[in-house]
Amino acid sequence: MAYKVSNPLEIGDLPLIGSNDKTQISLINKIDDFGNSEVGLANMDVLDFLKTVKNPVARLIVASPPYNIGKPYEKREAFEDYLDWQEEVLKECHRILLDNGSLCWQVGNYVEKKEIFPLDFFFYNIIKKKIGMKLRNRIIWRFGHGLPSSSRFSGRYETILWFTKSDDYIFNLDAVRVRSKYPGKRYYRGPNKGKPSCNIKGKNPSDIWDPVPEWEESVWDIPNVKAHHPEKTKHPCQFPIELIERLVLALTNESDLIIDPFCGTGSSLIAAISRKRRAIGVDKSTEYINICIDRLNRYYNGSLKRRILGTPIFEPKPTDKVAQIPKEWEGLDHF
Repeated sequence: MAYKVSNPLEIGDLPLIGSNDKTQISLINKIDDFGNSEVGLANMDVLDFLKTVKNPVARLIVASPPYNIGKPYEKREAFEDYLDWQEEVLKECHRILLDNGSLCWQVGNYVEKKEIFPLDFFFYNIIKKKIGMKLRNRIIWRFGHGLPSSSRFSGRYETILWFTKSDDYIFNLDAVRVRSKYPGKRYYRGPNKGKPSCNIKGKNPSDIWDPVPEWEESVWDIPNVKAHHPEKTKHPCQFPIELIERLVLALTNESDLIIDPFCGTGSSLIAAISRKRRAIGVDKSTEYINICIDRLNRYYNGSLKRRILGTPIFEPKPTDKVAQIPKEWEGLDHF
């Protein structure tokens, strides 16, 4: 089934109008265009759009902003100028966030002459000290593959800074609990002696998560979106849907509005609507907005390929060919 899209902008050549009477996706250039849509896409500068939002509306603002490292979708600039721009964006995000809402800023490292600058350190100073939000967790996202390095250890993690606007915020712990490692443990003394000591709904997954097999370990070990990932598009630094899906479940309720000010190819939007939330994504790249439209339409008609939340990480068996030492290395000094 195709789904109807309202289209006030000139966006690509994709088919936008379907047979369903309900507007699922709206292409907008101000918040007032959003209406009752499930998803709004704004193909424009992020600050221009955020300034059209006059009142707090978002329960969650989640984004992976450009890292200023020269990716195809960003213009590299002086580091201080980059931080000044991000500060302006973050102040607007804080302004449009509901009082019990959350901001999740997912970042890696800025690299200059082989030296790394951990962006979460710089963003903490902006969001906490200049804007006044409160850090609830610094979540570590670990992934097993990425660009190798010969001048330092290869980077295999990024961080998500979860801030709240106030002390009264949504946190649905039960929605993201994981199976207890030892569910059969019992109290060995006191008034509850002999009774199970674990929570029947599972344990708190902590701030370093692992979804393998059911978020049981201590690290958010979610594959990044590379060549053979089912969600791969043209975007070089794409969010995995399940990374955002957990934030959506924990930090919002059904029907809440989620805004991604740097939405790229729309993974955060899919995470939102798949959990019965509404979403707005902003990106100045028309190419990426077109990919968003395509992915959203495929989500709605059931043809979108994606990695399901909690899917175990693939581990080759010792007998698999890819796990064998190459014959060319026999007799040579190798690991």
